[in-house]
Amino acid sequence: MESIFHEKQEGSLCAQHCLNNLLQGEYFTPVDLSSIAHQLDEEERMRMAEGGMGSEEYRTFLQQPSGNMDDSGFFSIQWFNLNSLLTGPELISDTYLALFLAQLQQEGYSIFVIRGNLPDCDAEQILGIMKVQQQQRPKLIGEDEALLGWQVEKHTANQTH
Repeated sequence: MESIFHEKQEGSLCAQHCLNNLLQGEYFTPVDLSSIAHQLDEEERMRMAEGGMGSEEYRTFLQQPSGNMDDSGFFSIQWFNLNSLLTGPELISDTYLALFLAQLQQEGYSIFVIRGNLPDCDAEQILGIMKVQQQQRPKLIGEDEALLGWQVEKHTANQTH
């Protein structure tokens, strides 16, 4: 077990520990994540300014604290379930991530860690600019059809009784 990197919790630096444990090494420090959060704040300010620096929305945005970090050690990270059996990506909260991974492991799924330089992607650039909120969880492919079939069976069974 010594070959598995495990960074223990220190203060409220959950994002740092999560990333370093996921990447299996000391890749991020609080200073690194703070710098990234400040860059994200600046990019968000620039995007908001595109809508007009005199707008009420822009002025309100400037008065809000950073959504990317705070003084307690909180850093915003977004996780997604990219299961190809879903109709689309599923946003996973930080608190649900550990439970989700444990459930997958218990159900016999493989969890892969990817190391190295990954190619640029549009989604990463968008997530670097704004925080995403999911309105509705994606369904499993065929889930609507299966549910419809179940409802028809139930309705038919109720009519025969």
